[in-house]
Amino acid sequence: MKKFACALTVLCLSVSSAFAASYLDKPLEENLPSLVGIYKQIHQFPELSRQEVKTSAMVAEEFRKAGFKVTERVGKFPDGTQAYGVVGILENGPGPRLLIRGDMDALPIIEETGVPYASQVRTKNAAGQDIGVMHACGHDIHTTTLIGTARMMAATRKQWKGTLVLVGQPAEETADGAKALLADNFYERFGKPDFAIALHDTPFRAAGQVAVTSGPTTAGVTSIDVVMRGIGGHGAEPQNAKDPVVMAGQFIVQLQTIVSREQDPRDPAVVTIGSIHGGTKRNIIPYEVKLELTTRSFSDKANQIIIDGVKRIARGVAISAGVSEDRMPIVTVVEKETLPSMHNNPALNAKVTKALTSALGAANVFEDDAVMNSEDFGLFGLPGRQIPTVMFGLGVSDPADLAAAKAAGKSVPGAHTSRFKPEPEPSLRTGVKAMTSVATALLQ
Repeated sequence: MKKFACALTVLCLSVSSAFAASYLDKPLEENLPSLVGIYKQIHQFPELSRQEVKTSAMVAEEFRKAGFKVTERVGKFPDGTQAYGVVGILENGPGPRLLIRGDMDALPIIEETGVPYASQVRTKNAAGQDIGVMHACGHDIHTTTLIGTARMMAATRKQWKGTLVLVGQPAEETADGAKALLADNFYERFGKPDFAIALHDTPFRAAGQVAVTSGPTTAGVTSIDVVMRGIGGHGAEPQNAKDPVVMAGQFIVQLQTIVSREQDPRDPAVVTIGSIHGGTKRNIIPYEVKLELTTRSFSDKANQIIIDGVKRIARGVAISAGVSEDRMPIVTVVEKETLPSMHNNPALNAKVTKALTSALGAANVFEDDAVMNSEDFGLFGLPGRQIPTVMFGLGVSDPADLAAAKAAGKSVPGAHTSRFKPEPEPSLRTGVKAMTSVATALLQ
């Protein structure tokens, strides 16, 4: 009798798993050509952070078509301007409340993928420079997956109960989109969810695969501006100047000792200088040089060690150059581009993993390590992680490209590069199926 009961349990689990994997197949395949078309349109006409006018309008229209109650222009930035956030709500009786986020903004990169739907968009940045615009981080995949999930959840209401809150988020790349939504009384207006989930594409997994991580998932980021100040002069008369270019060079070299000699090697951290500007002509010693830094860490302790180290090294270099007290370096933490580390709630992550395994098969679900990239999605969990959050990874690369790169000892082009190239159809098929399956499993 016990053996029969065990066999019956296994049979029921197998039937349940097979059902979970199959009930979405038909509606998903019917919608896939349309979703691929939406993806290509978003990819071909990307919009920078805070400029997601057409993308947000498309998301709002698609949410309405699916039967969601929609609110547009959600979010308020510190300067008082309204953001292009989109919120769609679908109520389906009593039950849990689930938030799903998809980000919409693109990056200032000239695309070099060569695909027929490549972006040709050009615009001006704040400095008046001509720049390209590209979805080089996969937010076009995220947005289209969100639209596909809206369609699937609306079409399969018999499979779940509760309230689904879909969020088209602006300005993730500038780290102020989630902050803007929360500053606009987001949870007071749209209800506090029981849990929140999201996905992020990864070029290092094949399309058709997903990846999960429990606990710390992405690093916190702190953006720091450093202005090395000296005394300008003629390039032929350096003795009459205090050269901030030389000071900047010394600062850059010494900065690397923070991670290598001050930070506990068991607690990962990264310090990167991504921008340096100073001077106007080769024979003129400038008065100042500006450096823009990004730092990454998983702990508050590591973050503080980095901030203190940057300030101390900058000041020490200036003192060694004989700079007067009134010309000491200016070190500024850029709060609007600073985020805490993101944490996947272990209990919720276990449920998400179970749903993904049921929908996609165990062979397509991997456990990945935490990464040093940053994400503002974790802010939806509120301080103290009041709301359980989970973000899982979505593979988007052609398996053949991954194999060829591995054989050559190289990597496929990653996010934030001009040749980042997701495979639309298999990525969207997996993304929509994965997200819908997870949402259905949680809304019970």
